[in-house]
Amino acid sequence: MDERYYNDIEEIKEILRNSSHAVFFGGAGVSTASGIPDFRGAAGLYTVSDEPAEYFLSRECLIEEPERFFQFYREKMLYPDARPNDAHYALARLEAEGVIKAVITQNIDGLHQMAGSRNVLELHGTVARSYCDRCGRTYPLDSISAVSGVPRCTCGGIVRPDVTLYGESLPAEAFNTAAEHIENADVLIVAGSSLTVFPAASLVADFQGEHLIIINYSPTPYDDYAEYVIRDSLVDVLSVLAD
Repeated sequence: MDERYYNDIEEIKEILRNSSHAVFFGGAGVSTASGIPDFRGAAGLYTVSDEPAEYFLSRECLIEEPERFFQFYREKMLYPDARPNDAHYALARLEAEGVIKAVITQNIDGLHQMAGSRNVLELHGTVARSYCDRCGRTYPLDSISAVSGVPRCTCGGIVRPDVTLYGESLPAEAFNTAAEHIENADVLIVAGSSLTVFPAASLVADFQGEHLIIINYSPTPYDDYAEYVIRDSLVDVLSVLAD
């Protein structure tokens, strides 16, 4: 960990211990250490893919070209062997200690829950669940991962992942609950997110508390509003904060 941030991190630890409602908001960078690439980084899906990722992850593609949608989804979005990294476990410890009240995530991998976090708000859904787009019947992950072609329900409908695709609205319950937590927070830690994906990123604007902390290698639109901006490994920083 960069020694330049040592004093800041010690101060943040004290802020967290004295907080009444600390909230964590995380993006794709939280899971890169688990082997899941982000979207917009140097090795991200949008950067290295020769295919138009935004189209293949859209509702339009699911409806018009379901075979291509599921081929892309299985190849690029499913990481069944991924396991939580130290950042996930650090957040779970902080939650268990009553420090972190909610984990808000833009990720769909389910690693926060696997690490032990309980109050996780998934703004973009999760690969762990699927459902029939006709009758609404729910299915587990392997209903898509373990078959080929377009997965079908017994009613004939398409079994689709319970994730928010381009062209779809975020799940209202998760979004509204996340907004409520952020509005009530006195500390907000943002990590591993460019804060450029809307409407999820707009939630940060709802924060009215005293301590906004951003942990991200690249600049974000909210850096000027933050009390602390740390450009270092979020895995290292969160691990120290949870010690």
